[in-house]
Amino acid sequence: MKVLFLLHQGNMYSGGQGVYTAQVTRELAALGHEVHLVAGPPWPDTDPAVTVHRVPSYSVYRLLETSRMFFYGRPAARFFEPLNFYELASSRAGQFSVMSAFSWRAFARWRELQRAHRFDIVHDVQVLGYGSLMIHASGMPMVANIHHPLSIDRLNQIQQARGTRMKVRKAMFYPFFMQELVARRMDRIITGSHNSRASVQRAFRLRDGQIATIHDGVDTRVFRPLEVPKRPRSVLFVGNSDDRNKGARYLLEAARVLLDRGIDFHLTFKDRLNAEMAPQMIRELGIGDRVTFLGRLPVEELVRLYNEHDVLVSPSLYEGFGLPAAEAMACGTPVVATTAGAFPETVEAGVTGVLVPPGDARALADAVGALLEDPGRRRAMGAAGARRMAERFSWRACAEKTAALYEDVLAARRAGRATAESGQ
Repeated sequence: MKVLFLLHQGNMYSGGQGVYTAQVTRELAALGHEVHLVAGPPWPDTDPAVTVHRVPSYSVYRLLETSRMFFYGRPAARFFEPLNFYELASSRAGQFSVMSAFSWRAFARWRELQRAHRFDIVHDVQVLGYGSLMIHASGMPMVANIHHPLSIDRLNQIQQARGTRMKVRKAMFYPFFMQELVARRMDRIITGSHNSRASVQRAFRLRDGQIATIHDGVDTRVFRPLEVPKRPRSVLFVGNSDDRNKGARYLLEAARVLLDRGIDFHLTFKDRLNAEMAPQMIRELGIGDRVTFLGRLPVEELVRLYNEHDVLVSPSLYEGFGLPAAEAMACGTPVVATTAGAFPETVEAGVTGVLVPPGDARALADAVGALLEDPGRRRAMGAAGARRMAERFSWRACAEKTAALYEDVLAARRAGRATAESGQ
């Protein structure tokens, strides 16, 4: 089978969609399928068997990330081409237009590639822009991943924003209607958990037969227990703290509670070094001597980081799967997470970790403090978590189920054509 993936931000550090695409494309290629990927920057790190086709981005957010390198090799006139100018101007105005602009570039690239490769199916990973709609309208079978609706992100950002002006800015950042409109026209929608399926189906008003759950996985060949010493009384957060959906503020408030209770701990944030919200809160809460910030790390160092810490905390207000929690469990580290989203599907409460209500700093502090005081319980939970990830979650199984879904979509297309022809 020939499959073309679309991903607006390709690098694994760009979020769960980058990890998902890197792992599933690798496994599909290993199963013998021909896999191509149209990706926007930052560029993906994929298996050599996957053919990557790069498309540019003219978003101001990309400019802020790359500084002067953003202008390297770009003729000035290109900035005034309609699509490029739209993306630059709209992102400068505070809108996240990356997905919409990428989808139009992906549509143009698909038209070029289709003549040479004759793809069987296109797999859209959380883009769902109008360009994707055009690919589907051209007669191409198409499925899409939705890890969770952007409407959930928008609501959480607005609720945590300070002041009316900031609330308006957060509301305007996310695209309205686009993803819902496009999702309802795809052949099939894939979600990474049963909880995500329910929320996506409700948000986008999808039919039961249009949406399927295929659990995400963990590469347990990489994320695994190591024989390394633990850092004493150590707590770890992995994620983008500026994404209000990740609930980092509640973890920092919990850290202040632990400090007030006289509980010894040290919190490591594996975040972005240019994060804004967390450093400001750390200063306001007076916990700077208890927190260390780390930037991006090679995968090998991230695995070691998981292994070195006593507890991984995922305080998210919503998660479509919860990859850091799954990776930590695969490394034998117990997890404190929330009951939000898919965590109850990945974290076995009381066995591999502790689940608390979302947005509750004191409940987080209670759970973290109790685990820090009980090394025997931490060891038992860590061992159970490693077994659970190895036995129940793998990217190979995810890829096999995804390939089977492709076959179902193609079979339904063939049946539909046969029915139409017989009725003539």
